[in-house]
Amino acid sequence: MRYVKWAFWAVIFVILGSWLHYTLPQHDVVRIVGTYQERQDLNDWTSIFWSQPDDQAGTLVNRDVQFIQSIRTNGRPMVYRNEDTGWRWPPYFKFDTASLQTEADDLKSNAEAPKWAVVTHYGWRNELLSIFPNAVAVRPVEGPDVTIIPWFNIFFFVFLGLVTLLLWRMWAQFRERTIDPALTDAGEVWESVDARADAARDRAKGFFGRISAWLATWRAKSRK
Repeated sequence: MRYVKWAFWAVIFVILGSWLHYTLPQHDVVRIVGTYQERQDLNDWTSIFWSQPDDQAGTLVNRDVQFIQSIRTNGRPMVYRNEDTGWRWPPYFKFDTASLQTEADDLKSNAEAPKWAVVTHYGWRNELLSIFPNAVAVRPVEGPDVTIIPWFNIFFFVFLGLVTLLLWRMWAQFRERTIDPALTDAGEVWESVDARADAARDRAKGFFGRISAWLATWRAKSRK
């Protein structure tokens, strides 16, 4: 059972960690090289990785999606989709797709005269499944060596830690005040029942012992 318990918590940790990694904002320092628009099919299971505008949810099987092409500081390409999140999850409340595409167009550059930018996004990039992270903001920076401090993620994990600690303390107090006394009372009741059962068993043994002794005396008299 110990291995089952650890396996269960490992699965929960992986699921929660994956969900947080997909949802929380990430920051990439890139050089934007192009933008384009392409029609995407939304009729398979990978549609969960695409945004669903409030006025189009569940009604379209394909639509035009804007993309931002970029090169990372290590020379590897990265492509972002540029979609509104609206009022849906994750709660980025992004409604400025057109403005973001314009900002990305203004930051386009080549290797000879590079312009570096920080793209804030959420989601994953998977070429096999054609999954793209969604860009939610873009801003220029001085160079590829700029230091990005993820303040939101820091505050989020501090807040999550405080909430977890608070819930743990509440559970500990509830267990100490309610569950442990109930278990103690139940143990005492069980011990009392067990003691009564032992006493009844001893009395039964004594009664049947006296009967056996009486029968033994009669058997002895009958032999004489």
